[in-house]
Amino acid sequence: MSITLERRYADRLEEFSARHPFLVDLAMVLALMGCSALGGSLTLPGAEPPDQDKTATVLTGVACLVLLKHRTHPRTVVVVAGGCTVAAVTLGYLVTPLLLAPVMAALYWLAALTDRKSTRRYGLTTLVAVTLAAVFSDSMNHVSLLLRTIGPVFWLMLPLAAGKMTQLRRAYLQSVQARAEHAERTREEEARLRVTEERMRIARELHDVVAHHMALANAQAGTAAHLALTSPEQTQKILTDLTGTTSSALRELKAALGLLRHNDQHDAGPGSTELEPAPGLARLPELVAACESAGLEVTVTTEGEPQPLSPGVDLTAFRIVQEALTNVTKHATAEAAHVRLAYTGSRLLITVTDDGTGKPETEAPQGRGFGVMGMRERAHSIGGHLCAGPRPQGGFEVSTALPLQPSPLPAEGTTP
Repeated sequence: MSITLERRYADRLEEFSARHPFLVDLAMVLALMGCSALGGSLTLPGAEPPDQDKTATVLTGVACLVLLKHRTHPRTVVVVAGGCTVAAVTLGYLVTPLLLAPVMAALYWLAALTDRKSTRRYGLTTLVAVTLAAVFSDSMNHVSLLLRTIGPVFWLMLPLAAGKMTQLRRAYLQSVQARAEHAERTREEEARLRVTEERMRIARELHDVVAHHMALANAQAGTAAHLALTSPEQTQKILTDLTGTTSSALRELKAALGLLRHNDQHDAGPGSTELEPAPGLARLPELVAACESAGLEVTVTTEGEPQPLSPGVDLTAFRIVQEALTNVTKHATAEAAHVRLAYTGSRLLITVTDDGTGKPETEAPQGRGFGVMGMRERAHSIGGHLCAGPRPQGGFEVSTALPLQPSPLPAEGTTP
């Protein structure tokens, strides 16, 4: 959008005024001196001009020179300029806008730089004083009383209104600038929050992938080493499953890291591969088979009519079951685990229990408690909740209730 020539000159004038305020004030004072000098020479037809030329020159000069202090002492400037103007009108000089120019400028800066109370007090007092002086001045004898009253009131009310409008405009511009700065800070904070949330989401995903597959690989390798001499065929099968476990780990790690590198699907090269879909409960048999190859017997029961799940809820449910079974493999001396899926109304209830005797992850040494925390964050991010703890009859239990459709909490704002 092009900038108009008038706007360009106005911006340059504002910049020059901000850099050299004294020069601008001096130019204004000189211009007002010329106006007041011209106004002092005007008379009505048939009227004689006053004889006190020197006195009028001194009064108008003082009224103009005092304007140099309008930025720091606007009230004092109005008092001095108004007093000089009243004295000049009393001496018989004709009340014209040119003669009133210094006091009009003083009233403008009073309204623009002071509060409403000061504007009323000093402005109205000056207006009344000048009007009374014009009413009783000999130079206005040939003018009706109505015109002698309306003229000064109009010309002195005009700068007061203009100054107040300038003050309101400055306040509006300051408020706009403050809102823009606040919006900028809010955008930066929101961006940092999104980065933090995304980092936490990726950290959870990587933790689930690495912890699960590494735990399974470790259990499979240990089982294979234990059965190497006594059961070669079973050892061979476990080693084959170990290869599948590591391959699956590499695939999921590649998918997770690919999300970090994948900026735009259209920018992908011709040789790039599509990212595989996120896992869900459809891969539960594969997960059960991997756990069984590590020596953990897993049973799965489903209650109620299975309902379609949104991708986010499906991924959350699978990751919670995966992490729960991984914790059984890592932290419990369990031989069996049970996974229960119950579809009740609009919620999916998941319960993972084991018969082990080891310490749960929440009681593990410091630095190893991210699994339960990550499961709880995943459930909470879609509007569900999760409980984990030891069972009275022994073993450990993880139970969660998830909505069939995600309903993120406003306070969290995280994605599954």
